[in-house]
Amino acid sequence: MDNSSTRKIGDIAVTTVSDGILNMNLTYFVGVPHEECARLSGWPIQGPIPLPVNAYVVEFSGKRALVDVGCGATMGPTLGKLSENLEAVGIAPHSIDYVLLTHIHPDHSNGLADAGGDAIYPNAEVVVSAADAEFALDRDPATESNEFRKRSMLAAQRAFAPYRDRIRRISDGEIFSGIAAFPQPGHTPGHTGWLISSHNEAMLIWGDIIHIAGVQFERPDATLSFDLDPDTAQQSRQRVLDWVATDRIRVAGAHIELPSFGYVTRKGPGYRFETD
Repeated sequence: MDNSSTRKIGDIAVTTVSDGILNMNLTYFVGVPHEECARLSGWPIQGPIPLPVNAYVVEFSGKRALVDVGCGATMGPTLGKLSENLEAVGIAPHSIDYVLLTHIHPDHSNGLADAGGDAIYPNAEVVVSAADAEFALDRDPATESNEFRKRSMLAAQRAFAPYRDRIRRISDGEIFSGIAAFPQPGHTPGHTGWLISSHNEAMLIWGDIIHIAGVQFERPDATLSFDLDPDTAQQSRQRVLDWVATDRIRVAGAHIELPSFGYVTRKGPGYRFETD
């Protein structure tokens, strides 16, 4: 299986690297009947649906940034493959200068630390939205009544612990030359897309704008029980899909099948994904 692929955006190289497969099902969808989700996706309601978990290496100005870090050793044997897949394409974890997180959820941020609690990316600064950090890192998990969020907070606080002196909290705008943060809230308070730009070319790397492509491109109104604010998440998804379709911006998604690069085009009232 090919676990990586690269595209050039002007002078910037973007390589997708797999962390593995997360088994999902359609019962997590809200607002769209599960039978309709099954019809659109072609998957049975109870699944299992193999959901890719991707990370992205962005090479710019002699530096390496890693967008999202997968699950580490926290979510079973089909995941936690990112470090070995990075090594397979000649990228050592210690060569990563920055980790850019789309948001703080287990399949995007738990992979900051190994099973012993040590930093997997020992030389990296972690860049994360201030809103997500305040929600997941600054609060006491014991005060959270939602069990999924409580577990996620505990895991996040453990994963971030070895980076405590090198966490940069951001809001929006250009963070490095050619790399800008675009807030896409709703799934989490500070859910963020990363826009890569160079020489009039652009790519948006998103996190959980789309979970299951067969459903949410055609039905952007399909939200998930994991969305902290479903209405805002839906509005963010609609806004992002309209933007990248209108401006013909290449996209890369955390849960889109490898090679995971492509374009969004309109299909009736919804959209479709065209692999690049």
